[in-house]
Amino acid sequence: MTTMEAVESAESLAAVAYLLNLVLKRVPAPVLRKKFSDTSKAFMSILASQAGSSSTSALRWVVSCLATLLRKQDLAAWSYPVTLQVYHGLLSFTVHAKPKVRKAAQHGICSVLKGSECLFGDAAPEHHPAARSTAKFCVQEIEKAGGTKEATTTLHVLTLLRDLLPCLPAAATKTCCETLLRVMTLGHVLVTACAMQAFHGLFSAQPSPACLPAELNAQIITALYDYVPSESDLQPMLAWLAVMERAHINLVGLQKELCWGHLPRLFAAAMTCLLSPHPQVLSATAQTLKVLLSECVAPHVTDLGPVSTSASGPAASLCKMFRAVEEGLTYRFHAAWAPVLQVLRAFFEACGKQGHPVMRKCLQSLCDLRLSPHFPYTTELDETVGAAVGTMGPEVVLEAVPLGIDGREEMLDFPRSWLLPVLRDHIRGARLGFFTSHFLPLAAALKGRAVELAQDGKTLESKIYDTLQGQVWSLLPGFCRWPTDVVSSFKGLARTLGTALSERPDLRLPVCQALRTLITKGCQTDAERTEVGRFAKNFLPILFNVYSQPGDDGRNSAHRRAVLDTVRAYLTVTEQQMVCGFLQKASEKLSSPDSSEFTRLSILDLIVAMAPYADEPTLDALYHTIQPSLQTKEHGVQKKAYRVLEEVCAAPHGPCQAFVRSNLGELKTVLLDSLKSAASPAKRPRLKCLFHIVKQLTAEDEAFITALVPEVILCTKEVSVGARKNAFALLVEMGEAFLRFGPAPQEAMQRFLLLAYAGLTGSVAMISCTLLALTRLLFEFKEHLGPGETGQLLQSVCLLLGSRTRDVVKAALGFLKAALLLVDVKLLTTHVPTILEAVGALSDDMRRHFRTKLKNLFTKFIRKFGSVVEGVQGAQLQLGPFVTLRAAGRGRSQRPLRQAATRNQDPEALPKPRGDSMEEVLADSDEEEEEERGRRGPRQPRGQAWLKEGAGDDPLNFLDSNVAQRVLATRPGSSRAGRASRDFGVSEDGRLIIREDEDEDREENGRARDMDEETADLMQDMGLRSKKAQKRRFREEAGDEELEGDTASHYRAGGSGIHRPLGKEAAFGADYTSKVRAPYGTCPWGSGVGTSFDSPCAVVSSMPCPGALGAARGSCPEPRHSGPAWGCSRLGALVESWGCGVMSSPAPA
Repeated sequence: MTTMEAVESAESLAAVAYLLNLVLKRVPAPVLRKKFSDTSKAFMSILASQAGSSSTSALRWVVSCLATLLRKQDLAAWSYPVTLQVYHGLLSFTVHAKPKVRKAAQHGICSVLKGSECLFGDAAPEHHPAARSTAKFCVQEIEKAGGTKEATTTLHVLTLLRDLLPCLPAAATKTCCETLLRVMTLGHVLVTACAMQAFHGLFSAQPSPACLPAELNAQIITALYDYVPSESDLQPMLAWLAVMERAHINLVGLQKELCWGHLPRLFAAAMTCLLSPHPQVLSATAQTLKVLLSECVAPHVTDLGPVSTSASGPAASLCKMFRAVEEGLTYRFHAAWAPVLQVLRAFFEACGKQGHPVMRKCLQSLCDLRLSPHFPYTTELDETVGAAVGTMGPEVVLEAVPLGIDGREEMLDFPRSWLLPVLRDHIRGARLGFFTSHFLPLAAALKGRAVELAQDGKTLESKIYDTLQGQVWSLLPGFCRWPTDVVSSFKGLARTLGTALSERPDLRLPVCQALRTLITKGCQTDAERTEVGRFAKNFLPILFNVYSQPGDDGRNSAHRRAVLDTVRAYLTVTEQQMVCGFLQKASEKLSSPDSSEFTRLSILDLIVAMAPYADEPTLDALYHTIQPSLQTKEHGVQKKAYRVLEEVCAAPHGPCQAFVRSNLGELKTVLLDSLKSAASPAKRPRLKCLFHIVKQLTAEDEAFITALVPEVILCTKEVSVGARKNAFALLVEMGEAFLRFGPAPQEAMQRFLLLAYAGLTGSVAMISCTLLALTRLLFEFKEHLGPGETGQLLQSVCLLLGSRTRDVVKAALGFLKAALLLVDVKLLTTHVPTILEAVGALSDDMRRHFRTKLKNLFTKFIRKFGSVVEGVQGAQLQLGPFVTLRAAGRGRSQRPLRQAATRNQDPEALPKPRGDSMEEVLADSDEEEEEERGRRGPRQPRGQAWLKEGAGDDPLNFLDSNVAQRVLATRPGSSRAGRASRDFGVSEDGRLIIREDEDEDREENGRARDMDEETADLMQDMGLRSKKAQKRRFREEAGDEELEGDTASHYRAGGSGIHRPLGKEAAFGADYTSKVRAPYGTCPWGSGVGTSFDSPCAVVSSMPCPGALGAARGSCPEPRHSGPAWGCSRLGALVESWGCGVMSSPAPA
């Protein structure tokens, strides 16, 4: 403080004030309270002396210091006049002319009123002691400013009130709101907008009733109806809707009944907004109504009970709201039918269960509207009716709008058949008995009519009825989603479902889906699970028999998968004793010599599904039954036998875990002895078995893991993706096991890595697999590796870079890339020279083959270790080509700019070097700002408003209560069509030029794409991520890195081909056009197609072709077609377009 009083220059004062601003926040509150008088006096004197200064730095920081000082004062200090005097001094700066000072003061006032320490004590008041005087100051400033043209002070105060209104007491809030409503009558667009923002801030803060009582909230809502903007005035209408939405949401939290009383008027007013010509208003109106329904209506609609047209109170309000929205289906609102249907959908979702008596007529109107010709909103209408089905239930909906299908129709038009897919997708929580009583007879009648028509030879009519009965059966899974009467109705449906499974192959898919849905989503209580599980003795044998039936067609395969999934689901509600009985019979049939291979595989699939639910004695017998299958030479049987073990080892049930513990030694022996006899398809489940076995091992079993390491490492490059994933997972689990064995993590990991190092001395495939395994281990256990182990890994990998095998070098480069991301920078810095020397010693063939990987690797090294890389002389020699590539890339990116500048003869278009000094930089920025202002033209004044004239020749009545709707912030009749830009360019001859964004950006994104592809390869090799998502993105790129056959397509409409003037230079951005890869090995007359060409002329000159094309070689004029050569199948068209004569013989197909 002494320094601040002693300094003279404004810069020094600002620096000291800034330092004080930082320090005061950390000074204890008792110190600031004790020194308040002296400190505030010094601050106020500085504010008085600097108030008129052109520099704002000192003012803003002193204002911030003063706010911090006031915020630390206790409740007693605010009773002193000096404290309020200092506060009012700070308050006066909230309307300062300088924006930074004004914002600092407004922020300080808000922090004082919201975050003072006196508000958080035990005897804290509801509002700050200075809140009333603050509201009085704001009202006085607004009244003082009056209706001036600029209204600058009013805008500043309204900005302050936006944050302060939720902090004021109720009386002050009412006074301020009345002032806001009065100032909105001025018709000033910006003032009205800021006042709306203040109201929005008040309601969004959801203040307590001490600040905003429910009555005041309702009064503000009523008053705002006098300021409804015109529906054609875009921004004010959006603001009004947002304010009304927040006002009603706040009111429903204060007093629910009062809010419900005001909602019908808002819904009626909002429906008129749907007549607006602006699509933004339509979407905002629909969103407002949907939010009100979800926030104000849906949480309280259950308290209403059934709603009817004769209801009173809140139920009557709900009817009025729905009638207002239902009116939107009339032709008057035809342009807004899409948002109207969205609101109706929200209404059905919120109130359909209680309000369906008043909504049935609307459902009929919707169905009639759906049948009108060329109705454009069928999707939205289907979703709306679907919402009604989901909440009201299918019984209510079909009672209001019957299907009109009974199987005895004369005309086969079925106007309401569209309801069947809607019912299928939205039925939930319905009565299962309704399907039994209503839809089962209908399906039987439709099937009978289909059979009759088929017998009469009417195939088409029979197919229609057969399709309809299939659609009726497709409703069954929906009825099984959270049904309300499982215990009472399932027994009446079970026999029909069993018959359909065994006798109706066309119904197996919906029936199986229904059973699975019923078990997973319909059995919520123990009684329901018991009722469904009671019929397991009937359903499971049927499902077993269906699954065991052989079939070669794809339909049967899909049915078998569905049946097996249904078996798995039904076993979850089946008693264990019954499962054991089924397992015993399946084991007997598996051991029978009469069983075919298909039967044994099917039985093994069923055993895999049943094994986790059996008891321990049954599992022992099952294990001895399948043990011979583990050694069989039938790969399919062996794989499924291992799948049985996998399911048993992975099951969380007690009997399975007890079986694994009691037979752990034997399982280890069997799995280890089957190392050589295990077929490739069986490795995925076998590795999964080992994964679960390793989880239960102790330190005494370390020898078992040691014997497994070589096999697991080799499996990291198996053909099967699942085997690779399980191999990596098992590798990580073995590392975790060594950490459990101890004694210290680093020592345990060192022992485990020594086992993996042995693979580096094996075959080429073993070395490559070992490097992948080490990369994954580095990723998983980097925190447990000491500097010595990490350094040894890096040195070993650098030695392997000298291999002559590409697989080994590729794996080593992948390890180095992972090390760059995982290893500590300080540790890796010491090994950078060794790594770069090893990379630099690669042969020319290796460098050429892995040029993309090396380029990306060098880029990462330079970014991370720039100074270290520059110090390695050998690395500089190897970096040369890649630096050249980057320079060439920069040249390509700037080439279009240089070409455009050359055409325009504008030397200023080229990039200019910036000055080094601050003055030169500022001068450049000033020039750019002047140029920008010159291009944009004079700036339009803000806050413009327009008056909408009366209809015809009637004069505008300024005394009308609705005159506020005539003051528009949007210019009436203005059209943006003149400012719309063309989507496509036009060539000189009038043709459209269509450029693809992907083609234009391909060269810019090529480098990043290559690095993404390489990272995806590495992650896939490490078993961390699947590459399926990358395949679609890069499926047009060749997998071999040696092949590069890109040819640039330079076709431009109007500027190339037969329409172009010869000698015309390339178009701006021509270097960014698309590139295509020439096909390889498709030409029967030569090998020239497999070469990379720059133009189609090169394709012609390099291909030995028969007939007239061969005679025309050498004299062929400049080609008239500049598209890519796609192959010899289009050779005749190419020759004809190039003008080389007609071929004497047809082009080969």
